[in-house]
Amino acid sequence: MTKTKPNRTTALVEALGIRIASGQILPGAYLPSEGELEQEFGVSRTVVREAAKILSAKGLVTVRQRTGTRVEPRERWQWLDGELIAWLSRGRISHDELMAFAEARQIIEPGAAALAALRATDLERQAILDIYRRMERDQKNPTAAVAADKAFHMSILAATHNPVLQSLRQAIESILDAVFPHTVGAFAANLENHAAVAEAIAAGDSIAARHAMEAVLDRTSGFLGHAREQATS
Repeated sequence: MTKTKPNRTTALVEALGIRIASGQILPGAYLPSEGELEQEFGVSRTVVREAAKILSAKGLVTVRQRTGTRVEPRERWQWLDGELIAWLSRGRISHDELMAFAEARQIIEPGAAALAALRATDLERQAILDIYRRMERDQKNPTAAVAADKAFHMSILAATHNPVLQSLRQAIESILDAVFPHTVGAFAANLENHAAVAEAIAAGDSIAARHAMEAVLDRTSGFLGHAREQATS
């Protein structure tokens, strides 16, 4: 069986994206020249230029004729881009950025839980309850517990039946992957709040589902805030 070669443009985008997200190439600095990138990665100029276009679409760089490709300030990046979030997770991600992700969840997920309570099918309601039971069962196994926690939140997003929210799936999934390794210590204390979310959705109670999800995310944000205080004290 012949192995498929990785797409060279994709590989170059990832390599440069990680360097930018990790701070190896700082905002305001320029990427290596096209010729340098061709030589380092063994790719054509067409691949280099296509990679620059992709990074530009993510807000990471600006391509300028004659002067080169410059890294943009972090506030101009497309922070809901799933690939960017993954690159941040593999490199340098600050407490402030983790808190920003937590705040975004506080805006999106309580409303999603409320919609799920109104729109979920019977099968989806049962699936959310079943996933919660997995979280409870696996709470002493961090890897399995985090996987169940992620599935719990993603199943709620799916149960909204809202195409705009569902289009955020990759971004939300990447945010969870970025945040959960830093909040696993709050998992057990937050189980009761997750149970309340699952039960409210099963009962079709949108108000209770919203409030319960707010409690889940308040616990998560509080844990992250405490970790930041400890890191700076």
